[in-house]
Amino acid sequence: MTTPAGSGVGFGSVCWWGLSPALDLQAESPPVDPDSQADTAHKTPELDVLLLGSVDGRHLLRTLARAALWPRRRFNFYVLENNLEAVARHMLIFSLALEEPEKMGLRERSETFLEVWGNALLRPPVAAVVRAQAERLANLVPEPDRLAEQLPWLSLGALKFRERDALEAVFRFWSGGEKGPEAFPMSRLWDSRLRHYLGSRYDARRGVSDWDLRMKLHDRGAQVIHTQEFRRWRDTGVAFELRDPRAYHVPNRTLASGRLLSHRGERVAARGYWGDIATGPFVAFGIEADDQSLLRTSNGQPVKTAGEITQHNVTELFREVAAWGRQKAAQGDTDQEQPGGGPKPKPWTSASARESFTVHFLPLGSAQTLHHKRCHQGRFQLLYVACGMVHLLGPELGACVAPGGNLVVELARYLVDLRPEQLQAFSARVEELARAAGFARQIGASPSETFARFCKSGDSVPGGLDPTVGSQPLPGEVLTRPLEVMSPPRADQVPAMESLSLSSQPQGSSAQMPLQGSLATPTESPAGNLESVSTPDQVPHP
Repeated sequence: MTTPAGSGVGFGSVCWWGLSPALDLQAESPPVDPDSQADTAHKTPELDVLLLGSVDGRHLLRTLARAALWPRRRFNFYVLENNLEAVARHMLIFSLALEEPEKMGLRERSETFLEVWGNALLRPPVAAVVRAQAERLANLVPEPDRLAEQLPWLSLGALKFRERDALEAVFRFWSGGEKGPEAFPMSRLWDSRLRHYLGSRYDARRGVSDWDLRMKLHDRGAQVIHTQEFRRWRDTGVAFELRDPRAYHVPNRTLASGRLLSHRGERVAARGYWGDIATGPFVAFGIEADDQSLLRTSNGQPVKTAGEITQHNVTELFREVAAWGRQKAAQGDTDQEQPGGGPKPKPWTSASARESFTVHFLPLGSAQTLHHKRCHQGRFQLLYVACGMVHLLGPELGACVAPGGNLVVELARYLVDLRPEQLQAFSARVEELARAAGFARQIGASPSETFARFCKSGDSVPGGLDPTVGSQPLPGEVLTRPLEVMSPPRADQVPAMESLSLSSQPQGSSAQMPLQGSLATPTESPAGNLESVSTPDQVPHP
C-alpha cells in the first residue's frame, strides 16, 4: 500500500549520509575547566566524544577544520555504528580527507570525496581510486602494527576479531574481488527501490520529487536544493554531477550492504542498495555555509545550488584540515632542523596525527554495555545520537557521560516521509528518552528543529530532571512504516550470495548484515529504529 507520504521506506534500512548539517563538536561540548587545565599544565586537555550513528564523519571533519579557532585540545572520537559498511566508509572518507597533497591535490580530493560519498554511480578514475584505497585498507586491517604506523589516527582495537575479518571482506569487495558491475548492478537496484517506494506513482515520479522538494524540504529550511539536481538524484542516484553525465556509469560499491530477506518463504541473504532514496545527501554540507554570499537569493531564487555549496564547503573543509595539520606538526617535534635553523614540520600522516586526534571504532551493538567498562564510565564530555539510533538512548549511555557533559540528538526534520505531527511526536519522544537517561534541556540553548540539546548535571537523577518537562502522549501516528510489510524481493534484487551464510537464529526483516554474514551479528536498522520510538499501540497495519 502506498500512503500520501510514500511507502514509508524511503529512509531505507542503512544510512549512508547525514540528515543534518555538520557540527563543530567543540562548540557543542562544555568549555574546558580552568582548574583541570591547571592540573595538567604540561599536558594538552582532551575532549572525549561518543558518537552513535554519525555515519559519514562530517562532524569529525568539521571539528578538525575548526580546531584552530579554539584553545589547543586533543580529540578522542569514539564512533559506534550499526553496520560494518558504515565503519569502512568512515575509514575510506578519512583516508581521502587526510591524503598527502603530493599524492592528491585539493580539488581532486574534494571531488573524489563528493562522488564516493553521495553518488550511486562513479566515473572510472574515481572508481580506480576507491579500488586502490580499498586494497590498501584491506591489507592494513589484519596487521595492527602496519595500521598504527600508516594510519596513526585510527584505532580498531575495540572491534572483535570477527568484525575485523568482516571489515576486511568489505574492503575486498570494494577493491573488485568479485566480477565487474554484475556483482552490484547499482542502476537496476536503485530503480527497483524507487519502484517499490513510489508504487503506483512511479510513472509520475518527477512530479512526486518536485512535491517532496518544494512542499517538504524547502518548507523545512533546505531552499537551496535545486529542482534539477534533486530530480536527477531521485532518478539516477547521482547527486553531484561534476563532469559529463555520460562519464558516470561505474557502480559505487561503497553503498552496498547485505540484508536477510524473506523470499519464497525462505530467509535469503542479499546484497543490494538499502539506503536513502527520499532525502538525498544535500543536507550535510549543502544547505548552510560560513560564507553567507553562497546563500544569497535573486528574485526569490537561490543563486547557488546545494551541489555547488557542498563542493565549496567540502573544499574549504579539506583546506582547513590540512592547514590545521601543518600547524599541529609545526608545534610538534622540533628535533629536526631545516637549513635555515627553523623547525622542520612532519607531514600530516606521521605520528603527529596521533598527538592530535584518534578515531576509535566500537563493537557493533555495544551501546548498552559500554558503561560496564570502567574506562567508559563518566568519561565523555559530549554524546551525539543520530535520529536512527535514538532508541539506544537510555540510562546505560547516560552513565558514560561525565557530570556537566552535553547530549546532542539529531531530529528527523529532513525525513520527507514524516508529517509535521510525526516530527513533533519524534521530538517529544526524544525528550522523554533524554530525561530517562539523566539529561535535562540546556538552559539558554537556542531553539532548533534540527538538533535537540541537553546537559547532564552532577546530581541528575533519571526521570526527575526538569519538572517543567512532562511526559506527553504521542499521537496515534507512526513515524515510519515497518519493513516487515515490504514485499519479497524480485529476482533482480537477490543476486547470488553463495559466500554469505545464513544465521541459524531468527532475524528481523530489518536486520543489518555485513557482506560476510557469518562474521557479525546483525543489528537493528535505522528505519526500524525510527519506528521504535512509537508506542506499542501505534504499530500500523499493512
